[in-house]
Formats: sequence, structure tokens, C-alpha cells
Amino acid sequence: MEILIYGITNSIILSLMSLGFALVYSISRVPNFAHGALYITSGYIVWLLINKAGLPYLPSVLLGLAAASLIGALMYRFIIMRIRGMEISEIIGTYAIGLAMIEGLRWGGLRGMTYTLPAFVSGSTEIGGVSIDYQRIIIIITGILIFILLFLFTRYNRIGLALRGIAQDERAAMMLGIDSDMTAIISLAIGSGLAGLAAVLLLPLGNIVVEQGYNVLIFAVAVCVIGGLGSWGGTIVASFIIGFAQILTEKYISSHFVMVVALLAIVVTLLIKPSGIFGKQKQLEERV
Repeated sequence: MEILIYGITNSIILSLMSLGFALVYSISRVPNFAHGALYITSGYIVWLLINKAGLPYLPSVLLGLAAASLIGALMYRFIIMRIRGMEISEIIGTYAIGLAMIEGLRWGGLRGMTYTLPAFVSGSTEIGGVSIDYQRIIIIITGILIFILLFLFTRYNRIGLALRGIAQDERAAMMLGIDSDMTAIISLAIGSGLAGLAAVLLLPLGNIVVEQGYNVLIFAVAVCVIGGLGSWGGTIVASFIIGFAQILTEKYISSHFVMVVALLAIVVTLLIKPSGIFGKQKQLEERV
């Protein structure tokens, strides 16, 4: 029962970490390697608003999410737009932005273990004889709600349908009057906002440290590669595969190998099925 509950929790956590990265790539085909930096930056902004500006928790969270979305939109408008379509430049450019953001936070004083966000609700309860804190229960419920809302948004909302159209066939969508750059800006804003939402949900479980930005990026890339780049369903399935694998590894081997599980899963996936579980990319052709 303990493996089941904490396996589900860890899987939802990985999904929240990865969903913004998967959404941006599926719509705009931009691999946003600044995803981890946006995660930790939004968490730090919320901390500043609470502890330095003296704002209440909820307004601080909303302003932090708005700031993350704005940063993502500005990233595309002033930098990524100029290199879009150049795959290597997109990777290098977004990673450089993320590196500058993370190291800028470190230079600005984000060091040590003194920065924490408060839990939404303190305390814990028991489910099936297993103790679990209320923050993790909130993470599970919020994660499920986000999946449902994104599904409804992309099928019953005009903007969501435009994003879905660009994701399916960009040229055909542009012929119908959909602005590719505008949808890319929207996708970066939503994806960055999802990274910020993941931060305010997950950072209360630990401390705000710059290294967490790199870890989130690694997990997001691992989940998206295994699930298939551009596949939201694959992202969720891969999150559960890695999530339960990590819990089993932590319980029966050692917690030091949790990161190794994600990296090893990437290698195995690239060897067996390079396009991922639900990936629609062309398989590697046989070399002759």
C-alpha cells in the first residue's frame, strides 16, 4: 500500500514537472531547456513576495504564476522567435537563457537551505494505514484537475483549438488564418505558468535551491523522451513508469539511485524505441 500511494504521488509530481515542457514542444516544436530555470525562478519570486513584500500567500502565488508566464512569453518574443526552426540553436539558446537565470539567482544570493515555501495545508492523515501529508494530497488532486482542464481547454476553447491545430499541422493551420508565432507565445506562456504552478505545489516539500532547477529539467526531458516528444498522453504514462520505478528503487536499493533511474530509462528508450512510447516521430532508419 505504501508503494502504491507514494508511487502515485511521485508519478503526479513528475507529470507536473514535465507537463509544461511537453506542452511547449507539442505546440511550437521548441525544446524549452529553460524549463527548470522557470520552475525555480517562479518559486523564488513567490518567496520574495511573501517574505520581502509582505503579501499574503494566495496573491503571491498568483503573481508568481503571472510572472512565470510573462517571462516565458518575453523569451519567445525577443529571443526564441529569431532562432525558431534552427533546432540546435533552439536548444543552445533556451539552455543558455535557463543557465543565466539559475546562475543569476545564485549570484543574487539564493544559496543554502534557508528558502522555503509554506505548505498550503499543514498536517497529515492516514490512507490504508499509510501516513501521507495534506500537501501531497493537494498535489494529487491538483494534478488530476490540471490534466482534465487542459483536455477540455484544447477541445472546447477557441484558443485551445488553435493551439491543437498548430500542433497537428502547422502549415494547414496557418492557411486557415492561425498565427504561428502568436500560438507559440501562448504556448510558452502556458508552459511557463505550468512550471510555476508545479513549483508552488512541490517546493513546500523541500527547499528552494538552484540545483533543483537542473533536476527538474532532467526529469522533464526524461519523461518526454520516454513518453514520446509531443505526446501529452505519453508524458503521463512515462511519469507513472518512472515514478513507480523510482519508488521501488528507493525502497529496495537506495535513494541515491533515484536520478540514475531516470537517466537509465532515457538510454533504454533510445536503444529500443527512439521515438518514445507514443512518439509520432519517424523511427531511425536502418543503416546499410
